[in-house]
Amino acid sequence: MSAGDLVLVIVDDDLDIRTSLSRALRLRGFAVETFDSAAAFLTGCEGLAIGCLILDYGMPGMNGLELQRALLARGDAPPILFITGHGGVPESVQAIKGGAIDFLEKPFRQSVLLERIASALEIAQSQRQRSAEGRQVAERFSRLTAREMEIVARMVESPAEISSKDLGRYLGISPRTVDHHRARILEQLQVRSVAELIDLANRREG
Repeated sequence: MSAGDLVLVIVDDDLDIRTSLSRALRLRGFAVETFDSAAAFLTGCEGLAIGCLILDYGMPGMNGLELQRALLARGDAPPILFITGHGGVPESVQAIKGGAIDFLEKPFRQSVLLERIASALEIAQSQRQRSAEGRQVAERFSRLTAREMEIVARMVESPAEISSKDLGRYLGISPRTVDHHRARILEQLQVRSVAELIDLANRREG
Protein backbone atom coordinates (compact mmCIF):
# COMPACT_ATOMS: atom_id res chain seq x y z
CA MET A 1 0.00 0.00 0.00
CA SER A 2 1.49 3.31 -1.02
CA ALA A 3 0.37 6.89 -0.55
CA GLY A 4 2.52 8.20 -3.37
CA ASP A 5 3.60 11.73 -2.48
CA LEU A 6 0.72 12.21 -0.05
CA VAL A 7 1.54 12.46 3.64
CA LEU A 8 -0.32 11.00 6.59
CA VAL A 9 -0.45 13.52 9.43
CA ILE A 10 -1.02 12.50 13.04
CA VAL A 11 -2.13 15.18 15.50
CA ASP A 12 -2.27 13.79 19.03
CA ASP A 13 -0.98 15.11 22.36
CA ASP A 14 -0.14 11.55 23.50
CA LEU A 15 3.53 10.85 22.68
CA ASP A 16 3.08 7.08 22.91
CA ILE A 17 0.24 7.16 20.37
CA ARG A 18 2.18 9.40 18.00
CA THR A 19 5.28 7.21 18.24
CA SER A 20 3.62 3.81 17.88
CA LEU A 21 1.20 4.87 15.17
CA SER A 22 3.77 6.71 13.08
CA ARG A 23 6.20 3.77 13.33
CA ALA A 24 3.53 1.28 12.23
CA LEU A 25 2.48 3.43 9.29
CA ARG A 26 6.04 4.14 8.14
CA LEU A 27 6.75 0.41 8.16
CA ARG A 28 3.88 0.06 5.70
CA GLY A 29 5.48 2.55 3.34
CA PHE A 30 3.63 5.72 4.25
CA ALA A 31 5.20 9.14 4.66
CA VAL A 32 4.16 10.40 8.10
CA GLU A 33 4.36 13.72 9.93
CA THR A 34 3.34 14.17 13.57
CA PHE A 35 2.23 17.14 15.67
CA ASP A 36 1.47 17.28 19.39
CA SER A 37 -1.28 19.90 19.20
CA ALA A 38 -3.71 21.57 16.82
CA ALA A 39 -1.73 24.81 17.15
CA ALA A 40 1.51 23.07 16.19
CA PHE A 41 -0.22 21.53 13.18
CA LEU A 42 -1.62 24.86 11.98
CA THR A 43 1.83 26.41 12.29
CA GLY A 44 3.75 23.57 10.64
CA CYS A 45 1.42 22.06 8.03
CA GLU A 46 2.05 24.57 5.24
CA GLY A 47 3.28 22.85 2.09
CA LEU A 48 2.27 19.35 3.16
CA ALA A 49 0.27 17.32 0.63
CA ILE A 50 -1.96 15.71 3.24
CA GLY A 51 -3.62 12.46 2.26
CA CYS A 52 -5.22 11.86 5.65
CA LEU A 53 -5.28 13.83 8.88
CA ILE A 54 -5.42 11.37 11.80
CA LEU A 55 -6.76 13.64 14.48
CA ASP A 56 -7.19 13.09 18.20
CA TYR A 57 -10.48 14.49 19.46
CA GLY A 58 -9.64 15.21 23.11
CA MET A 59 -6.57 17.47 23.01
CA PRO A 60 -5.94 20.38 25.38
CA GLY A 61 -6.32 23.80 23.87
CA MET A 62 -8.00 23.49 20.49
CA ASN A 63 -9.61 20.06 20.33
CA GLY A 64 -10.06 17.94 17.23
CA LEU A 65 -13.54 19.18 16.34
CA GLU A 66 -12.44 22.79 16.69
CA LEU A 67 -9.50 22.13 14.38
CA GLN A 68 -11.82 20.47 11.88
CA ARG A 69 -14.09 23.51 11.93
CA ALA A 70 -11.11 25.84 11.49
CA LEU A 71 -9.89 23.89 8.45
CA LEU A 72 -13.37 23.81 6.93
CA ALA A 73 -13.73 27.56 7.47
CA ARG A 74 -10.60 28.31 5.49
CA GLY A 75 -11.57 25.85 2.75
CA ASP A 76 -8.62 23.45 2.80
CA ALA A 77 -9.70 20.57 5.03
CA PRO A 78 -8.04 17.28 4.03
CA PRO A 79 -9.79 13.94 4.65
CA ILE A 80 -9.94 13.59 8.45
CA LEU A 81 -9.99 10.42 10.53
CA PHE A 82 -10.77 11.05 14.19
CA ILE A 83 -9.34 8.88 16.95
CA THR A 84 -10.42 9.29 20.56
CA GLY A 85 -10.22 7.78 23.98
CA HIS A 86 -13.27 9.49 25.40
CA GLY A 87 -15.46 10.89 22.64
CA GLY A 88 -19.18 10.24 22.66
CA VAL A 89 -22.00 9.99 20.18
CA PRO A 90 -22.65 13.77 19.85
CA GLU A 91 -18.98 14.39 19.06
CA SER A 92 -18.85 11.61 16.49
CA VAL A 93 -22.01 12.89 14.81
CA GLN A 94 -20.52 16.39 14.58
CA ALA A 95 -17.29 14.99 13.15
CA ILE A 96 -19.06 12.95 10.47
CA LYS A 97 -21.35 15.86 9.59
CA GLY A 98 -18.20 17.90 9.08
CA GLY A 99 -17.00 15.38 6.51
CA ALA A 100 -14.78 13.13 8.64
CA ILE A 101 -14.06 9.64 7.29
CA ASP A 102 -14.75 8.02 10.66
CA PHE A 103 -14.56 8.45 14.41
CA LEU A 104 -12.56 5.55 15.92
CA GLU A 105 -12.37 4.90 19.64
CA LYS A 106 -9.06 3.81 21.14
CA PRO A 107 -7.99 1.07 21.16
CA PHE A 108 -8.87 0.34 17.54
CA ARG A 109 -7.77 -2.47 15.25
CA GLN A 110 -4.97 -1.54 12.90
CA SER A 111 -6.78 -3.23 10.02
CA VAL A 112 -9.75 -0.89 10.51
CA LEU A 113 -7.44 2.12 10.62
CA LEU A 114 -5.74 1.05 7.38
CA GLU A 115 -9.09 0.60 5.64
CA ARG A 116 -10.12 4.11 6.63
CA ILE A 117 -6.76 5.52 5.56
CA ALA A 118 -7.17 3.87 2.15
CA SER A 119 -10.57 5.56 1.78
CA ALA A 120 -9.08 8.90 2.81
CA LEU A 121 -6.27 8.60 0.26
CA GLU A 122 -8.74 7.91 -2.54
CA ILE A 123 -10.67 11.03 -1.57
CA ALA A 124 -7.46 13.08 -1.33
CA GLN A 125 -6.32 11.95 -4.79
CA SER A 126 -9.71 12.88 -6.24
CA GLN A 127 -9.53 16.29 -4.55
CA ARG A 128 -6.07 16.90 -5.97
CA GLN A 129 -7.20 15.91 -9.44
CA ARG A 130 -10.19 18.25 -9.28
CA SER A 131 -7.97 21.07 -8.00
CA ALA A 132 -5.46 20.52 -10.81
CA GLU A 133 -8.23 20.49 -13.41
CA GLY A 134 -9.72 23.64 -11.86
CA ARG A 135 -6.37 25.43 -12.10
CA GLN A 136 -6.00 24.39 -15.74
CA VAL A 137 -9.48 25.66 -16.59
CA ALA A 138 -8.87 28.94 -14.74
CA GLU A 139 -5.58 29.39 -16.61
CA ARG A 140 -7.35 29.02 -19.96
CA PHE A 141 -9.99 31.61 -19.03
CA SER A 142 -7.29 34.01 -17.84
CA ARG A 143 -6.15 34.31 -21.49
CA LEU A 144 -9.42 35.96 -22.51
CA THR A 145 -10.01 39.70 -22.72
CA ALA A 146 -12.79 41.43 -20.82
CA ARG A 147 -14.92 41.58 -24.00
CA GLU A 148 -14.35 37.88 -24.67
CA MET A 149 -15.36 37.03 -21.11
CA GLU A 150 -18.49 39.10 -21.64
CA ILE A 151 -19.32 37.03 -24.73
CA VAL A 152 -18.71 33.77 -22.85
CA ALA A 153 -20.94 34.92 -20.00
CA ARG A 154 -23.75 35.75 -22.44
CA MET A 155 -23.41 32.36 -24.15
CA VAL A 156 -23.71 30.56 -20.82
CA GLU A 157 -26.57 32.76 -19.64
CA SER A 158 -28.61 32.55 -22.87
CA PRO A 159 -27.55 29.49 -24.89
CA ALA A 160 -30.57 29.89 -27.19
CA GLU A 161 -29.33 33.31 -28.33
CA ILE A 162 -25.70 32.75 -29.25
CA SER A 163 -25.63 33.50 -32.96
CA SER A 164 -23.23 36.21 -34.00
CA LYS A 165 -26.21 38.41 -34.86
CA ASP A 166 -27.82 37.87 -31.44
CA LEU A 167 -24.57 38.50 -29.57
CA GLY A 168 -23.76 41.53 -31.70
CA ARG A 169 -27.16 43.04 -30.98
CA TYR A 170 -26.80 42.37 -27.25
CA LEU A 171 -23.28 43.81 -27.05
CA GLY A 172 -23.73 46.62 -29.55
CA ILE A 173 -21.02 45.38 -31.92
CA SER A 174 -21.06 43.97 -35.43
CA PRO A 175 -21.62 40.25 -36.10
CA ARG A 176 -18.27 40.19 -37.88
CA THR A 177 -16.54 41.44 -34.75
CA VAL A 178 -18.36 38.76 -32.76
CA ASP A 179 -17.10 36.13 -35.23
CA HIS A 180 -13.54 37.30 -34.63
CA HIS A 181 -13.98 37.11 -30.86
CA ARG A 182 -15.64 33.69 -31.04
CA ALA A 183 -12.79 32.23 -33.06
CA ARG A 184 -10.23 33.52 -30.59
CA ILE A 185 -12.28 32.32 -27.60
CA LEU A 186 -12.43 28.77 -28.98
CA GLU A 187 -8.70 28.85 -29.67
CA GLN A 188 -7.70 30.20 -26.26
CA LEU A 189 -10.01 27.84 -24.36
CA GLN A 190 -8.88 24.88 -26.49
CA VAL A 191 -12.43 23.80 -27.33
CA ARG A 192 -13.94 22.94 -30.70
CA SER A 193 -17.56 23.95 -30.27
CA VAL A 194 -19.89 26.25 -28.38
CA ALA A 195 -21.24 23.21 -26.50
CA GLU A 196 -17.73 22.41 -25.23
CA LEU A 197 -17.23 26.07 -24.35
CA ILE A 198 -20.41 26.19 -22.26
CA ASP A 199 -19.49 22.91 -20.53
CA LEU A 200 -16.03 24.29 -19.70
CA ALA A 201 -17.51 27.54 -18.37
CA ASN A 202 -19.91 25.60 -16.16
CA ARG A 203 -17.03 23.50 -14.79
CA ARG A 204 -15.18 26.72 -14.00
CA GLU A 205 -18.16 28.01 -12.05
CA GLY A 206 -18.54 24.66 -10.27
